[in-house]
Amino acid sequence: MSVDDNTPILRSCIKLPLATDELLEVTAKAKDYAIMHGAAMRSKTSFSPDSLNFAPFVLVPSAFPRKEFEKAVALQPIINRLMHNVAHDEEFITTTLAETIKVDEFTANLFNIYRKVLADGYTQRISLGMLRSDLMLESGCPELSPLLHHLEDTTSSTAAPAAAAGGGDDDDVDVEQAEAKANTNKVGVARTISTSSAYCCWKQVEINTIASGFGHLGPASKTVQSFVLKELGHAEKLKHMPKNDALAGLCDGMVKAWDIYGKKESVILFIIEDVSYNICDQRFHEFYIRETYPHIKVLRRTLTEVHRDGKLGQCKELLLGTTEVAVIYFRAGYEPDHYPTQGEWDARYLMETSLAIKCPSIQYHLAGTKKVQQALAQPSVLERFINDPDEIKAVGKIFTGLYSLDDNEVGNANYEMALRTPERFVLKPQREGGGNNVYGVDIPDALKRMSRVERSAWILMDLIHPPLTQGYMVRPGSDMPPQIVDMVSELGIFGVIIGDADSIVHNYQAGHMLRTKLSTANEGGVAAGLGALDSPYLIDSDDEDATN
Repeated sequence: MSVDDNTPILRSCIKLPLATDELLEVTAKAKDYAIMHGAAMRSKTSFSPDSLNFAPFVLVPSAFPRKEFEKAVALQPIINRLMHNVAHDEEFITTTLAETIKVDEFTANLFNIYRKVLADGYTQRISLGMLRSDLMLESGCPELSPLLHHLEDTTSSTAAPAAAAGGGDDDDVDVEQAEAKANTNKVGVARTISTSSAYCCWKQVEINTIASGFGHLGPASKTVQSFVLKELGHAEKLKHMPKNDALAGLCDGMVKAWDIYGKKESVILFIIEDVSYNICDQRFHEFYIRETYPHIKVLRRTLTEVHRDGKLGQCKELLLGTTEVAVIYFRAGYEPDHYPTQGEWDARYLMETSLAIKCPSIQYHLAGTKKVQQALAQPSVLERFINDPDEIKAVGKIFTGLYSLDDNEVGNANYEMALRTPERFVLKPQREGGGNNVYGVDIPDALKRMSRVERSAWILMDLIHPPLTQGYMVRPGSDMPPQIVDMVSELGIFGVIIGDADSIVHNYQAGHMLRTKLSTANEGGVAAGLGALDSPYLIDSDDEDATN
C-alpha cells in the first residue's frame, strides 16, 4: 500500500520530540546499556569474533493495542496445535507441495528426506515445535473501519526520514511483510493521528517453524527500553509493557524434550551457520540452559561438522564422537546456502533418521513452507485440522488473502489478477530468512520471467495496511542525535508444542518479540539497519494518555 497522510498513527508512549541535550545523553547511555545486556550482534560489514555492535533498536517502546495483543497470545496454543496437526498429515503435505517440488530444488530436497523418513518409519515419533507466529496490525480491517477517525497531531511535525545503516546478520529476523514506499513527513507538516487506532485488528504474516529468532533479543529489547523510560522519568509507564519470558519459555521447551528423551548423559545440539552474526540471541539460549540446568550440556555444530563427526549408534541414537544427542535445535538449515555440498544434506538426513528429538523435525519444517500456509487459508481447510467451530472461526479471521499461482484455472486467474493490480500484493517464495520477496510494481516483471510451472513455487499475498508509529530508531554508525521517523511494527508470538501424531504432551505460549522497521522499507531486517528491536507498549483506550 501507499502510506500517506491518511494512514492512522498510533500515539507515542511519551511526548516527542525530546529536547536535544536529553536525547543525546539518553541515547548514548542506551547504546552502552544494550551492549552490556546482550542486545547486540556481530557486524557483517566488519566482522570480528571478538567484537559486538549494539543491535539497532527503537529508543522507547511502540504502541500496540492491548486487546489485540491479548488475542494473539491467547490464540497461540491453537496455532501450535494447528501446525502440529498439519505436520503429521502426510497426505496434505504431499498433495500441497506436489507442484512446488517440481520446480523448487530446495523444497524438493527437504521433501525427499521427508519421503525417505516416511518410507523407513519414524525412529523418533516425538517432535519439538518452537514456533513464532508473526502478525501485523491491519488498520483497514472491515470490522473495525467505522471506529477509525483522525485528529491532527501537532507533536509529530518534526518527523523526518532517516538513512539506512548496516549491522550484523539477524538469523531469521527479516520483517517479511512489506508496504510500498511512504510519503515521509517534512518539517512543519502536521500529520494525522488515529484516536481509535487502539482497536485495529491484526493479520497473519507467516508462521515460522524453524530457527525462530529473537527468543533472547525480544526480552532484551524490553530491558533496554525500560531503562530508557526510567532515565527519562517515566517509570510509571513500565506497567504497560507486558511480561516477556520468551527466553525461558523456549529453553524450557528444549529441556522438556531432553527430559522426555530420558538419558542423563545426553546433550542438546544447536545446529548453527558457519559464521553466526546473531550470536547473542543464540548464545543466551545456551547460557540460560547451562545456568538453569547445569546438568545439561549444550553443543554447537555446523551441518558440515555433523557430517564429519556424526553417526548412528546401535539403537539409531545420534552420536557426535561418543556423545549422545537428545535434542537437536536448528538455528541453520532453512536456506539453500546452508547446504553447500551433498555432505550437509546427508547430515540432515542422518539427524532425521536418528532417535534425537528434532526442533524442527522434517515434517514441521515442511509445514512451515509458504505453500502449505497458503493452502491453510483456503475455505474449509482448517476444518481438517481443528475440531472446535469457535477456534476455526478465530484462526480463519487472522489470515489475509493468500493465493496459489499453480498452473491451473485458479492459479492462472490469480496470475492475471497480480498483473492487473500488482500494488495490492507481495510475491513470496518457499524461503525463510527474508530478503526473497517481490513487491508491488516489481511483481509483473518477476512473474513474466517465470514459466507457468515455475510460478507454482511462489504464492501471492495481500499487502497488509498497518498503522504507523513514530519514534527514534538508533543504529550503529548513524548520525546523532537520531531523528523522529515513521515506522511500522511486526509482532511475533512464540509457542512451544511437544508431541507425536497421537498425542500432545506440552503446548503453551512462550513470550513475544516486536520488530519495527522504517515505513519506507519494503524489506529490511534488524541487521540491514531498516529494522530495529522494539517491544510493545500496550494501550487500552483513547482516554488514557490521549495527549501523551
